Amino acid sequence: MKIRFLFIFFFLLLFPELAEAQCSMCRAVLESDTDTSAAEGINNGILYLMAFPYLLVGGLGYFIYRSRKKAKKSGEV
Repeated sequence: MKIRFLFIFFFLLLFPELAEAQCSMCRAVLESDTDTSAAEGINNGILYLMAFPYLLVGGLGYFIYRSRKKAKKSGEV
């Protein structure tokens, strides 16, 4: 399990362009503008908004995994 997690983590680090998630309308409007700092700010904001639900679900999954592992371990002893 740990090896799989590390593999996925490093795979995502190698391909950051996959993480550039943005809606097509925001992207079109911001690319037509000459000020690139606004576009970068909007893109970063979209990434932050996208990341938190995944972190919450991942944290909940880890908590359930850990509690089941402890319950299984205490049942065997």
